[in-house]
Amino acid sequence: MRQNKLFNRTRIQLAGCYAGVMGLILSVSGLITYQLLSAAYWHAVEQELESISGTLHDALEPKLKQPNRLEPAIRQALPGLCLMGTDCSNDAQKRHILGIVQEDNYYVRFFTQSGQLLASLDKQPASLPPLVTKEGWTTLHNRSGTRYRQTTLLLKTATGPAWGYMQIGRSLKEYDDHLTMLRLLLAVGLPLAMLLVAGAGWWLAGLAICPVYQSYQQMQQFTADAAHELRTPIAAIRATVESVQGVVDLPMEEMQGAFSVVGRQNNRLANLVQDLLLLSRMDQKTLAEKRQPCCVNDLIQDLVESLSILKIAALIQLTTQYRVKQPLYVMGDENQLSRLFSNLIVNALHYTPAGGVVTVIVGRDDTHALIQVKDTGIGIAREDQSRIFDRFYRVSSDRSRQTGGAGLGLAIAKAISESHHGSIQVNSDLGKGTSFVVRLPLI
Repeated sequence: MRQNKLFNRTRIQLAGCYAGVMGLILSVSGLITYQLLSAAYWHAVEQELESISGTLHDALEPKLKQPNRLEPAIRQALPGLCLMGTDCSNDAQKRHILGIVQEDNYYVRFFTQSGQLLASLDKQPASLPPLVTKEGWTTLHNRSGTRYRQTTLLLKTATGPAWGYMQIGRSLKEYDDHLTMLRLLLAVGLPLAMLLVAGAGWWLAGLAICPVYQSYQQMQQFTADAAHELRTPIAAIRATVESVQGVVDLPMEEMQGAFSVVGRQNNRLANLVQDLLLLSRMDQKTLAEKRQPCCVNDLIQDLVESLSILKIAALIQLTTQYRVKQPLYVMGDENQLSRLFSNLIVNALHYTPAGGVVTVIVGRDDTHALIQVKDTGIGIAREDQSRIFDRFYRVSSDRSRQTGGAGLGLAIAKAISESHHGSIQVNSDLGKGTSFVVRLPLI
């Protein structure tokens, strides 16, 4: 198959289409996965900040007395709170707000309504933009490019007036690092996956094309064999016609001999075409059949009696054995079944030397009629048995040509048995004989 350009090109196209489709699916799946993970992690960050800010908001508002002023109760509730203008670098007091803002990537800060920073909890991120006194969510960038996500809430005093603002934020470095790693995995993983998909596509395309290529080879072989079989009688007819063409006053005896040669070769051509047409119609299931109950015993008996008088059977003993007492009936076309058994018996006679024995055995099992054609002929080599039912295949080409066969008899026998929902098997030992067994369902 590798040497055939058509099938190689087709295999490449199939593998390319498979890789392209799978690559598109993997790319879309990777993009969707990336977006879903990004959105889920973003939602988790905001939900965490919202939970902390809501808890602090509810805990601090009842303690606020005057606007823009941090009460001592606030500083007691938030250990580690650093007021503006105060050096808190040596403050060893531990913070414990929800156990979360102790992490270095969180910060909390308070400022007045005018935007003046009053105090902060934890170290402030370096080089953040100026304070924003607008409630809601904000994403910030410092000079080094690190992103921060923060929320701003309005705080009110215990009596209701606005007190100021509280901001809670956290670094998005962990979030961005996760996304960077995910993008790296996708950037490296997708090409590797595409290479694997391309390799798998090439292998699968080969598996898919293999039966087609085998059929293509069989068709080529069939065409070559058919042309070879047709060429022989055509060449004989042409040679005979050329030998008498242009001869003046051709004797009647030579003319009759030429006509006899042309007639024999014409019959050979007609039989070959008829066999090919029969096989074609059976393959396409367009052959008209007259299915009716057929008695296997009568078919075999009639065939044995008619074939016993043939010249090829003159020195060969042709016998029958019936291993059942009652007649066996199968549903089928009588003409086709007769052709099936006739091909097997004639084939056995052709390949059995003088003095040999051909035996037709009729038996049955629970559901099938068993017809065995057994001979003591030349046998079939084990390597030939797998191809014995191929069209135009001959075990002994020279001997078969002498008997006029084209190598279609067993192919027709197999096609007829399968069209009757049966089967045919061969068992042979080289130099000892051959046995064909036909199984047909009983009615």
